[in-house]
Amino acid sequence: MNNLLNRRQFLSLSSGASLMLLGGNSQAQTKGLQKHVRRSFALGAEMTFTVFHHNSKVAEQAMDEALVQIDKVENLMSLYRPDSQLNQVNREGILRNPDPLLVDVLKRAKELSKLSEGAFDVTIQPLWRLFRKNALKGQLPEPRAIAKVKEKVGWQFMEIEDGLICMNKAGGQISLNGIAQGLAADVAQKALKDHGIEHALIDAGELSPLGKPQHREAWKIGIQHSRKDEYLGKINLTNRCLSSSGDYQVKFSEDFRHNHLFDPRTGYSPTELSSVSVLAPSAMEADALSTALFVLGQEKGMSLIKQIPQADALFVNKKGHIQHTEGFGLA
Repeated sequence: MNNLLNRRQFLSLSSGASLMLLGGNSQAQTKGLQKHVRRSFALGAEMTFTVFHHNSKVAEQAMDEALVQIDKVENLMSLYRPDSQLNQVNREGILRNPDPLLVDVLKRAKELSKLSEGAFDVTIQPLWRLFRKNALKGQLPEPRAIAKVKEKVGWQFMEIEDGLICMNKAGGQISLNGIAQGLAADVAQKALKDHGIEHALIDAGELSPLGKPQHREAWKIGIQHSRKDEYLGKINLTNRCLSSSGDYQVKFSEDFRHNHLFDPRTGYSPTELSSVSVLAPSAMEADALSTALFVLGQEKGMSLIKQIPQADALFVNKKGHIQHTEGFGLA
């Protein structure tokens, strides 16, 4: 399948496909500041930092530190570093004395699993591996193979303590691709702020803003239609982060029926929505919520997002119908 990417790649590439920065010359809109752009590769995909600061040295040092902090996340949570702590869990089923940050992320993942009634589940990795293996052969897995693998999936199998991470299910594996990318954006934003950066946009698969372009009220972002070469609409991004999940980002069938977003309770992709975009105070929260809401569907997803402080969402179903919370601000 010519659009088959690994999950990490799709997650980062999604910001180029569905979230577009709009507007004219940013340098002209940030009077007295210079524009500095850094592109790098982390967590299996490209990341872009756009920083505005009058001192080039300060800007470069800030971006250097942002990448150092992202590298720490990758050392803990990457599926593509054999010695990462996550891979140790997946390989051995147990990890003693885990890093506190990994423990915190997994605890927060379990909290969202409970809140979403299992729609968000980081133990989805066995299903992803099954579908990807078959996709490389140009086919879909057999229903009985899906049913067998689904038995290994379940957030309840994770035992998370400060000094121990354990998978209490043979063959169970964790993927943090639905939350770690948002965390990377969050740690990068903190690093930039700690170095005195006040105006920046971080694209780590999720969009995380700092400040705003001068002479504008916010960063203007276009959200692309999941089926057409046009925008669904535009939003002003300020003080909150933006994440999108969609069936078009990685598909295992040409009709989008089978894609990378799985309902862990069935083993198949949900059939109602084509995309969900979420605004939340942190990129990690937006990242995880966009996946959870996609799996839940519009009605249950709308009910969940209204329980989350300072969070809003936009839902697009497969017929193109759009619904969003009042605070999403789509124009």
